[in-house]
Amino acid sequence: MMKQLSFPAALMLLLCCGSIKAQNIQNNPGSNHGNRFEQLGTILPTPNEYRTASGAPGPRYWQQRCDYDIKCELDEEKQTLTGSETVTYFNNSPNTLTYLWLQLDENQHSSVNNADYQNSSTVPSQLDVKAIDRMEEQKKDNGYGFQIRLLTDATGKPLRYTINKTMMRVELPAPLKAGQQFVFKLNWDYKIADRMTYGGRGGYEYFPEEGNYLFTMAQWYPRLCVYSDFQGWQNHQFTGRGEFALTFGNFKVQMTVPADHVVGSTGECINYTANLSVNQKARWAKAQTSKEPVEIVTLAEAKAAEGKKTKTKKTWIYKADNVRDFAWTSSRKYVWDAMPAYVEGKKVMCMSFYPKESYNLYSRYSTKAVAHTIKTYSHFSIPYPYPVAQSVEASNGMEYPMICFNYGRTEKDGSYSEATKYGMLGVIIHEVGHNFFPMIINSDERQWSWMDEGLNSFVEYLTEELWDNKFPVRGKGPAWAIVDYMKLPKDQLEPIMSNSENIVRFGPNAYTKPATGLNILRETIMGRELFDYAFKEYARRWAFKHPEPADLFRTMEDASGEDLDWFWRGWFYTTEPCDQSLDSVKYYKTDANAPLQGDKDFAENRKLQPPMGSNNPDVSKERNRNDKNISFPVEKDTALQDFYYRYARGKEAYDSSTYKVNLPAQIVVADEAAQARAAGKHFYEVYVSNKGGLVMPVIIEWTFKDGTKEVDRIPAQVWRLDEERVVKAFMKDKEVASVKLDPYKETADIDESNNNWNTMPAPSRFALYKMKNQAAPRSAAPGINPMQKAEEKKKGF
Repeated sequence: MMKQLSFPAALMLLLCCGSIKAQNIQNNPGSNHGNRFEQLGTILPTPNEYRTASGAPGPRYWQQRCDYDIKCELDEEKQTLTGSETVTYFNNSPNTLTYLWLQLDENQHSSVNNADYQNSSTVPSQLDVKAIDRMEEQKKDNGYGFQIRLLTDATGKPLRYTINKTMMRVELPAPLKAGQQFVFKLNWDYKIADRMTYGGRGGYEYFPEEGNYLFTMAQWYPRLCVYSDFQGWQNHQFTGRGEFALTFGNFKVQMTVPADHVVGSTGECINYTANLSVNQKARWAKAQTSKEPVEIVTLAEAKAAEGKKTKTKKTWIYKADNVRDFAWTSSRKYVWDAMPAYVEGKKVMCMSFYPKESYNLYSRYSTKAVAHTIKTYSHFSIPYPYPVAQSVEASNGMEYPMICFNYGRTEKDGSYSEATKYGMLGVIIHEVGHNFFPMIINSDERQWSWMDEGLNSFVEYLTEELWDNKFPVRGKGPAWAIVDYMKLPKDQLEPIMSNSENIVRFGPNAYTKPATGLNILRETIMGRELFDYAFKEYARRWAFKHPEPADLFRTMEDASGEDLDWFWRGWFYTTEPCDQSLDSVKYYKTDANAPLQGDKDFAENRKLQPPMGSNNPDVSKERNRNDKNISFPVEKDTALQDFYYRYARGKEAYDSSTYKVNLPAQIVVADEAAQARAAGKHFYEVYVSNKGGLVMPVIIEWTFKDGTKEVDRIPAQVWRLDEERVVKAFMKDKEVASVKLDPYKETADIDESNNNWNTMPAPSRFALYKMKNQAAPRSAAPGINPMQKAEEKKKGF
């Protein structure tokens, strides 16, 4: 979801100030190595037959299913929705269930049944009068939230249930065994909230100058929670931030609305014939093959409907298969246009619904942006599987299967700013993109918002970049865009791997940082080919399933052949920033006259080594000696009892004499040809320290004295043996004038002031040599050995 700050001024009182501590996952605390490159094995869930170590679903993976048959009626005058639903729940798990959990998200607006999670708040220097009304309202039942009127099994027998804030537990009349299904019915109604005042995903927007309403019906029906192999029931309360984990199923929904309303919805309408005029049906037929958006409901028709409100009703019927949720919109204000797009030869009807207030933007851009989005996301993940994709302008930003609510209104004269245009395009791409993440690759948004928002924001960035090469960057991809966030004090930061309710700065944490991290993987660490293959494999494996973070981490490594545990650790599990400092650059040249060490034969006096390890205490050896069930081969087989067998037991005397050992030179001065070749080379040592803690590749730009440039890329693994500082040697064909770290701002380095070295020192000189061709055999130990000297003594040497 593209979070919108649409709450009234009253809610500005509620300032979130909670924070959580990053998990200490260091394996070698106090050391300069062995922490950031340790594997994640002790942190990730243990692989099993449901979820494998490769990141793929296991051979016994399962997930539940839930089908809905819903009838509802919208009362525009009273702003209420009344509904009845028949729910069929399939227990595909191996477990027996005794109750079901449902989500009642509309209770968010209730003053008595909301999640009741509190944040710190203050009294501002000036206060909107509506704030006082809201504070007063919270003292009593404001009438919002679900009213459950009936709950029975398929035979009409009442079912017991318990409402806990935004959740409802339904007691099953008999245990629901593996492979069984349970059908139940419920009737309900609720008062629809003014979304522009109360906030939230669903509700209405009122246009007082006309007396018209625009309804976005989202999270509008009681629906099943996910029951899964990794956590059982996902029944976390809904506070308005963490979104939802939902079960796939088939939907049939009948919406009865004012007859002059236009309805857009998840799924395909099966009764357009009953609801469209003759001209509108002809335009719908034309849109099926058009290369440009065709207005099914024209601007003139929408304007006419605004002034002529009818008292009659119409029913629109939609069906959707294999979706995890269902949303719809209804208003007489809508212009509706459509055109097809093709994904791997399959037609997808791309459509937009928008009021006259956004006509000059949406008629030009919206439906084409929808088409571009589903084609681009299909390229980077899986082919779009649904028959329609829709964008609705509702001064909002929220996503559901096949339909999303966006913003983008013009000035009254039809003009708009550049920021409005690109903001609209960005939110359309983002919300349509949510069809893939998490509507199809169905992660648990309430627990891991980043798996929804972060992954989607990353592909949104790729899609924006492919829409227009001049598309203004809005912070969801380039590494530099996350720097200001990563500079913040630690009490303003949490690891990405945090529950969505516990995050102080939700946008950077759930959207920007994970999106930026994936782009760093793609552009800087893995490369596009490896990354794109692995990311598509993740999408393919987990389409229409319930992935967890470990499934993503493991799949990305499994499909690419890259060990990325160090990156997941640093970027996702800690708040450490990247701050690489270019501390020093040293310059060297070869010198044929420089002194050479080690090119002369020499001798030294040495003593023989005593028996190895025979006097050290060893409890295992002692116990083995005393165990009568153990026999040692060297005791049974005398052929194994050599000189050192006897030496270790004192049966060969230790020789304490000193012997002269001749050590021939292993190197010689390089010949003239080699010296001449090396004389034209320039050698540099680059000293870099890690001041931020987060390990990243070291990217070095060299600027030569002739003005040309060159970039070297050193993988992050250079920090393995010392996570605080590294030194790296380079040989260049030209003399260097200056050195710079991270020239393209790829690593999110928070302090660029220490990334430059602009004054090169005078060169130090070193000698050049080559090895002599007299390497000793690998089996020979240097110097002398006791066996050899013992044999010489026996022979009288």
